Amino acid sequence: MGEQLHKRLSEEQVKMILDRYVKKELRFEQAINLLGLKRSQFFELVNKYRETPDSFTIEYSRKWSNRKIGEGIEKNIIKELKIEKGLIDDTAMPIRFYNYSYIQDQLRKKYKQEVSLPTIIGRAKKGVFTYQDQKRQFMTMR
Repeated sequence: MGEQLHKRLSEEQVKMILDRYVKKELRFEQAINLLGLKRSQFFELVNKYRETPDSFTIEYSRKWSNRKIGEGIEKNIIKELKIEKGLIDDTAMPIRFYNYSYIQDQLRKKYKQEVSLPTIIGRAKKGVFTYQDQKRQFMTMR
């Protein structure tokens, strides 16, 4: 049950199982075990098959990538991280560490962009804005 249906079985196999279930040649338990689905998923698939048996497909088509942010958002994150780094590097300021939540708030207020904290932290680690740099800088100040 770990792999998705379209990776485990071919479209023809799924159609055959659903067709036999609809024609009452297979019992519910047999069909669900052959497909490796849960009850609700199975009935969603059966309904989809009954609506359009000729054009029925299990192929997965993603329209866009899940794990990417826009180029504008990326630039704004870097811009805010640079501002924060300037504050940390300024010896007159008592700031020693990045405030990622503040950066998230700034992105929301200034640019009307929603970004998760792990995304901001990840971009900081990719750039020169890392915690180790802050730690080293703090140790040299003592």
